[in-house]
Amino acid sequence: MTPLDMAIARELKRRLSTTVELLDFKVFGSRARGSGDDYSDLDIFLEVESLDREKREKIEDIVWEVGFENHLVISPLIFTRYEIEETALRSSPIVQSIAEEGIRI
Repeated sequence: MTPLDMAIARELKRRLSTTVELLDFKVFGSRARGSGDDYSDLDIFLEVESLDREKREKIEDIVWEVGFENHLVISPLIFTRYEIEETALRSSPIVQSIAEEGIRI
């Protein structure tokens, strides 16, 4: 992961933390692996305690703002603690891959 991507991820986490309680925040995908290019999106995994329409919209607004300011598409993947711990989602390949390869911020 490049220093610029790390700085953008940290700024995003800082801004999101003022709006929602983040249980986990990881960068994953090609930029986390260091194999992305200038056109790659920044994949972000967010785990929150609870999520309703209003919180989701606030998260998406902040993600868009940070991406716009940095000329970067940021793609958030948002789950609740319940979804990660109590549903079949915990066994999904994407969640397992993020758990193994994601970079915690």
